[in-house]
Amino acid sequence: MPQGISTLAADTPTLSAANTGFMLICSALVMLMTPGLAFFYGGMVRVKSTLNMLMMSFISLGIVTILWVLYGFSLAFGTDSGSIIGWSSDYVGLSGIGLTELWDGYTIPVYVFAVFQLMFAIITPALISGALADRVKFTAWSLFIALWVTVVYFPVAHWVWGAGGWLFELGVIDFAGGTAVHINAGAAALGVILVIGKRVGFKKDAMRPHSLPLVMLGAGLLWFGWFGFNAGSWLGNDDGVGAVMFVNTQVATAAAMLAWLAYEKIRHGAFTTLGAASGAVAGLVAITPSGGSVSPLGAIAVGVIAGLLCAMAVGLKFKFGYDDSLDVVGVHLVGGVVGSLLVGFFATGGVQSDAKGLFYGGGLDQLGKQAIGVGAVLAYSLVASAILAFAIDKTMGMRVEEDTEVSGIDQDEHAETAYDFSGAGGGAGSRKAVSAPGETVAAAAQNKKVDA
Repeated sequence: MPQGISTLAADTPTLSAANTGFMLICSALVMLMTPGLAFFYGGMVRVKSTLNMLMMSFISLGIVTILWVLYGFSLAFGTDSGSIIGWSSDYVGLSGIGLTELWDGYTIPVYVFAVFQLMFAIITPALISGALADRVKFTAWSLFIALWVTVVYFPVAHWVWGAGGWLFELGVIDFAGGTAVHINAGAAALGVILVIGKRVGFKKDAMRPHSLPLVMLGAGLLWFGWFGFNAGSWLGNDDGVGAVMFVNTQVATAAAMLAWLAYEKIRHGAFTTLGAASGAVAGLVAITPSGGSVSPLGAIAVGVIAGLLCAMAVGLKFKFGYDDSLDVVGVHLVGGVVGSLLVGFFATGGVQSDAKGLFYGGGLDQLGKQAIGVGAVLAYSLVASAILAFAIDKTMGMRVEEDTEVSGIDQDEHAETAYDFSGAGGGAGSRKAVSAPGETVAAAAQNKKVDA
């Protein structure tokens, strides 16, 4: 988000129909990212968990929207209290906001800013869900979302973007959510999985994506929606900064995808579609905090570094034994850290602010500020999220029963299955010979015994 008020917006701004329309479109693009994330994650799990994965993202659209209207916007962007949290009674229920009341210093209505920020609040907890695939009760997950956004996301958003927030005042640069969204979600994911443990069969059973086309569709929707996520975060089009961010978003994403694929080819001998999708997301994550500070050449560097480091990081779960199902830690936490810290190296001082990085004569000052922001958000989210997960697990239980996890969480939690194969074969004989997509060889053999 903008660090302070832009020059063009400083002289008694009036409502701009162009900027208002642009921001409403950006808000819709960011909203589309949550269903896009659902498809991205949904394709990466086994067939028996597809619907649950989709629902873990979709439910955030419902829960967070209501909480944001009731008190979330007030906590995140209300009048500062102690540089830690905000509160404005006019924002409670969004009931005291004038129809054409402008967001302070800008040319868009408060309602537009509120709905744009709502979409960020929705997707952030949805990002966490990818680390918890196959094993979390839907009711427990829903409660976790409500508690997490209240205790973690709303305060952190105030720290980073709220006027008076301590990281905002320190001068930490986070254009669109490297700390508040990606590090926040990635650290939370790590905290929760350390509490709830591994999936049954982790490092033993094959847990391959059941639908790579669905993954690619989700990645495409995320890439598309991310232009609203990033370019919209300058809250207008008056000075060209949003345009630079739009360009850098495309450039860094392309570079990260190519870097990930190159690493994959060298390390594993193939260019995979999953690698292309994951590399693109890694680039999107890394450019989110840094894209308003770097040049397009800097964006290439950010993308390449993020693509390589995230590709390396996804394997750490096997080395250290934490079950990050869909690589939320490896992509979002690592990518968010990389993108946030690289501001301290590649900031040109000629885009969103005059802050310069080490490579542009700025010394270590900005890098130090970025490191403080990264460390503070990571530590707070990790600890707070682990405590919330522990409390839920000890009261109502966070994990499904082992039998449910093995047989498939979709049927037990949602009374549905993602695909109906009843009309796909040629009768009982063919059903014995063919296994369903995502079904293991052992499961197919077991089906043959049952049929016999």
